[in-house]
Amino acid sequence: MNANIPVITLDGPSGAGKGTISRIIAKRLGWHYLDSGAIYRALAVETINLGISADDEVSVRTAARELDLRFEFEAQFAVLLSGRDISAGLQSEACGNQASRIAAIASVREVLLQKQRDFRRLPGLVADGRDMGTVVFPDAPFKFFLTASAKVRGERRYKQLKEKGMNVNLDKIIDELLRRDQRDQNRKAAPLVRAEDAIPVDSSRITIDQVVERITNLILAD
Repeated sequence: MNANIPVITLDGPSGAGKGTISRIIAKRLGWHYLDSGAIYRALAVETINLGISADDEVSVRTAARELDLRFEFEAQFAVLLSGRDISAGLQSEACGNQASRIAAIASVREVLLQKQRDFRRLPGLVADGRDMGTVVFPDAPFKFFLTASAKVRGERRYKQLKEKGMNVNLDKIIDELLRRDQRDQNRKAAPLVRAEDAIPVDSSRITIDQVVERITNLILAD
């Protein structure tokens, strides 16, 4: 890893606002952006399309090695799988559940680790996920851990999915978020934990813009 290239990591549970906040900061600084969750969700889409069960470790690992993934970060963020824009399907509950199960497979995480580190390019990188500051970029000079209550995260996800025209249930979304938190926190491979040197930021009662300002000010003051 090139320690001369700065990295900002934003880790935290699903629905904490990591993606939105990270993209705003990356645009503001003119840095590259890595959505690690999109990598796992793209792999989830690929395995679902291929009919591969998350329990089939060998097939999932093979799909991970062959993953043809590219991010576009211009007017809006887009995830391209084999040249096809799959952004709209990444937020479905089926995709999220498959991605969470896949992310618990240590051998798959090893395959995707270098793919993530390859995003570290000048002038800098903003990376969001669950193990960015602990495993992928442990030497990152700026680390943050974003949190929010399950209720707030569920309401945010509910609003997102409703705006996409999906038929969803708030209580079911909150329940699934809690289940996902349990899986992420208790998995053996790179569990969701706050890095010792990461600054915690709770977004439950403050706006996205306020979180961005707080993080940006801390970085620029360094």
